[in-house]
Amino acid sequence: MIRKATASDIDAVSSVYEHIHTAEEAGETTTGWIRGVYPERETALAALARGDLFVQTDIIRGKELVVGTAILNRIQVDVYKTAPWKYDVPDSQVMVMHTLVIDPSFKGRGYGRKFEQFYELYAAENGCRYLRIDTNAANNSARGFYKKLGYDEINIVPCEFNGIPDVKLVLLEKRI
Repeated sequence: MIRKATASDIDAVSSVYEHIHTAEEAGETTTGWIRGVYPERETALAALARGDLFVQTDIIRGKELVVGTAILNRIQVDVYKTAPWKYDVPDSQVMVMHTLVIDPSFKGRGYGRKFEQFYELYAAENGCRYLRIDTNAANNSARGFYKKLGYDEINIVPCEFNGIPDVKLVLLEKRI
């Protein structure tokens, strides 16, 4: 199930962030994110306050657990403004998914695909036919995942992103 997060989900979301940082530090994944910089508990709290934090839950060993999280909104980050987007449309028609994280303990179970399907449905229900996402160029797993789902890589922008220096940010776009 995917739903808007509540205050009672913040500890679980923070735990998912911690797990992805641990996997990054162990060399098990490459997100380009940095513990203590992004994403952190404050990331989740800010999204909760805006009302755009979502959690994905599943019943595992008889208990409902948060297995994934993302932020869905119309907020296009600053580097999006000068990007050569394939679709030149008003911001009101664009939905953006930020910080999609599936807990590494539950990878390979289709949760990422289900979250992306939810994202498409949520965007359509909110009048947005254009989806935008970004990822670190070093995150080959995410790049391959989004390509399989029909996203076009629009550009790679060198920038500081969410407090992380020297990021090569891949901008992706899809029309639904």
